Amino acid sequence: MTGVKTILLLRHAKSAWNTPHQNDHDRPLNDRGERAARTMAGHLASRSPRPDLILCSTAARTRQTLAPLVKALGSPAPPISLEKALYLASEEELLERLQALPETVGTVLLIGHNEGIGQLAATLAARGPQEALARLRDKYPTGALATLRPPSGPWSALAPGTCELLAFVRPRDLDPR
Repeated sequence: MTGVKTILLLRHAKSAWNTPHQNDHDRPLNDRGERAARTMAGHLASRSPRPDLILCSTAARTRQTLAPLVKALGSPAPPISLEKALYLASEEELLERLQALPETVGTVLLIGHNEGIGQLAATLAARGPQEALARLRDKYPTGALATLRPPSGPWSALAPGTCELLAFVRPRDLDPR
């Protein structure tokens, strides 16, 4: 694949903590998280490049964040890879996963968890709008989306400090409720 590549890094929306004895992997979104997931799905479908591939953690909260996006993108949906290794993955593990992408992928959406996803976004982003960079580095809240442009070249060459931050959007930027 030649041409412009795009990385979309989406942290899962707000999850519920009020169910006793529930495994962390199985925690669902709360009401605010479900609303934020729908808001971000609409934003992604209308304002972001369409993903060629969606990588998503197998956790309930990431899959529930993905569900309204699949609906918003319409048919046919991009290929979706649900990957257990993305559950609570570190920055390094996430970077390695992106470096392993096939060259046929131009735009990838990765739906994951903090700390890894926020650290990856901050590590990759070398330049971009100063206000957006500062917000991203300060806090990567639930439901937040970073849009990054890596340099031309193979995915295997993706490295820290090589991307341009095109946008950083939080659910509250779109829906202040």
